[in-house]
Amino acid sequence: MGGIGIWQLIIILVIVLLLFGTKRLRNLGGDLGGAIKGFKGAMKEGEDEKKTNDQKSVASDDKDDSSK
Repeated sequence: MGGIGIWQLIIILVIVLLLFGTKRLRNLGGDLGGAIKGFKGAMKEGEDEKKTNDQKSVASDDKDDSSK
C-alpha cells in the first residue's frame, strides 16, 4: 500500500532499460565497479602509509628515550 511493490520496480527497470539500453548500463556498471575498486585501493594505501608513519614515529621516540 504505502511502499513500492515488485511490479513498480519491474516497470521502472524496463523503462530504464529502454532509455539507456543494456550496453550503456553494462558500461556504467563496469565504470562504477572500477571506481569503487580504485577508491578501496586508495584507502588501503592511505592506511598502509599511516601505519608506516606511526611505526617510524614510535622508532624515533624509542631512539630519543634511549639517548637521555
